[in-house]
Amino acid sequence: MSASRYTVSDVMTHTAIAIGREAGYKEIIELMHEWKVSAVPVLEGEGRVVGVVSEADLLPKEEFRREEPHLPDQLEEASKAAGVLAEDLMSAPAVTVHPNATIAEAARIMARKRVKRLPVVNDLGMLEGVVSRKDLLKVFLRPDEELEEEIRQAVVSELAPGLSLTFSVQDGVVTLRGPLRDRALIPLLARAIRAVEGVVDVRMALDGAVAANT
Repeated sequence: MSASRYTVSDVMTHTAIAIGREAGYKEIIELMHEWKVSAVPVLEGEGRVVGVVSEADLLPKEEFRREEPHLPDQLEEASKAAGVLAEDLMSAPAVTVHPNATIAEAARIMARKRVKRLPVVNDLGMLEGVVSRKDLLKVFLRPDEELEEEIRQAVVSELAPGLSLTFSVQDGVVTLRGPLRDRALIPLLARAIRAVEGVVDVRMALDGAVAANT
């Protein structure tokens, strides 16, 4: 099947706000506020990403303003509370993603590492952009007509050629209708349609029986 596979390069922000190791605490706060971002990559040399400073890295300064750390797991945060420069505050090594990674791969990295934004780097570790959770959701803005065309060409025509199947797309929800003797095709069709970027849900209305979330 030739269903399109959107990659990070399709949705990322190519103009990324970044800082150097010597950037000061207040400067970082001001940049985040001005550009409305929750984290910024830290660069060295020609633009190699060596870390990331996030809101979570900056909060310990407020958290430990009046009290000393008393638990072992607070020691790292407390050390950041004393930090003034990006190199003291950043989380390193940075959690990054390559531009040719799929949307699903980027989403899994964000979920596993519990981060909201990922620096996008090339094979040399050089910054090419930034991708956020909001960017990953852009695929769901694809028009229903565009989804219909891709499903018709890349899924139905290949998995069920010659069958009297019809389908419709409404707000990203795909409903497949018609007679289908080979019931083994149902999960195959459902998975293939769901794999099309921008599809919200798949519903089967085959032989009069409706199955949602097959």
